[in-house]
Amino acid sequence: MSRHGNPWLLPVSVLVALLLGLLPLPDVLQPVRPYWLALVLVYWWIEEPDRAGLGLAFVCGVCADLVFGSVLGEQALRLVIMAFIVGRFRAQLRFFPLPQQALAVGGLLLNDRVVAATLHLVLGEPQLPASFWWAPLAGMLLWPPVFVLLDRLRLGNRG
Repeated sequence: MSRHGNPWLLPVSVLVALLLGLLPLPDVLQPVRPYWLALVLVYWWIEEPDRAGLGLAFVCGVCADLVFGSVLGEQALRLVIMAFIVGRFRAQLRFFPLPQQALAVGGLLLNDRVVAATLHLVLGEPQLPASFWWAPLAGMLLWPPVFVLLDRLRLGNRG
């Protein structure tokens, strides 16, 4: 049992993030699709690092690779790098006001895009279009509602 109750919330939120990543979008919105899995995992890495760490990042990344049909290990590596960075700066991130947290999350998502582009280059995969770089902005804008929603669900009436 989690110290805050709701032991099901972490796996369910990860599953919902994977499903949101599978939702079909019109071609015009595809470039701004937020990296839902990263947003949800960043929340858990900040708020409950004892339950969510590098191991969870790797497992979720491999699952995402299988679900999305990407190169096996690509998202796992990207999420492990992101988890490491969040873990390193968790103490600061926790106490940032929400708008400043959103900027930090935007930076994390931009770093994720750099890692993805580098992996595609090294592996000889086709490079993604320039519009690919708009997604971190969408993730940054979605961070406050994602954070507030998960926080309310995690804390219940205590928050």
